[in-house]
Amino acid sequence: MIPHGHFARSLRLRRLHHHTTSGLMITPLDHSISDGPVVPRNSSIDLLAGQLAAGGVDAIVVHKGSVRHIRPERFADMSLIIHLNASTGQASDPDAKYVVTEVEEALRLGADAVSVHVNLGSDDERQQIADLGRISDACDRWNLPLMAMVYPRGPRIDDPHDPTLVAHAVTIAADLGVDLIKTSFPSSLPALMALTDACPVPILVAGGPPRASEDGVLEFVGEVLAGGALGVAMGRNIFHSSDPQRMARRVAQLVHRLPGEEPAAEFDHMTRGHQHDGQQTVLA
Repeated sequence: MIPHGHFARSLRLRRLHHHTTSGLMITPLDHSISDGPVVPRNSSIDLLAGQLAAGGVDAIVVHKGSVRHIRPERFADMSLIIHLNASTGQASDPDAKYVVTEVEEALRLGADAVSVHVNLGSDDERQQIADLGRISDACDRWNLPLMAMVYPRGPRIDDPHDPTLVAHAVTIAADLGVDLIKTSFPSSLPALMALTDACPVPILVAGGPPRASEDGVLEFVGEVLAGGALGVAMGRNIFHSSDPQRMARRVAQLVHRLPGEEPAAEFDHMTRGHQHDGQQTVLA
């Protein structure tokens, strides 16, 4: 077992796993600043949070203002991750992320962890990497887990799923001291297996754009698990579903290796045989 340093940080990392230590499912709801409302019609952020908790989601990612509109009891069986930077899709450089919340403020809000978005290849890359390094230092000071959302994304990126570019993005996050990494699926199952084998930090694969069917979502999750990832950070395929609670439950059953849903047969044997050593970082 790989030690992770301070007891408090290891304890908070362990608490992210509300259902099982064998997988982690996070639902980001931070799209609200970049893309607009994420809450379905005739619903609320509080109701959506309750549906996700009931569906088995381990944690949600929200901006600081959203916390004011979610009842604390929603987090009895689900963790709170506060997202620290943002941008809008209407900006001249939508890939440029700027800090809107500090680590200390996230702690005052009751966060179990924080997250930061970095786009490798953005014109603003220098500032985003500097922000990640500074925030990592603050998380070390307060023993708060840090998740980095890192993607190859910018005007000079031709293929955001290029395995070499995804590996570079992941390496930046690991080198700057994060605890969890959310990134893109790197084009193929063998490429994902190589990435998770090489990375010392547990990887969560981004859910990506909405898929055509629930079976397509579940097939994708099965492939992610087969590739050695700790789990998924899936937003739009959950909250854009006609029934977010049901969709969350189906994905969570796969990620947590619970009865009721099984990965597609062609991935199942590889999932059992390919476990990522980096998971021990979270389980310390």
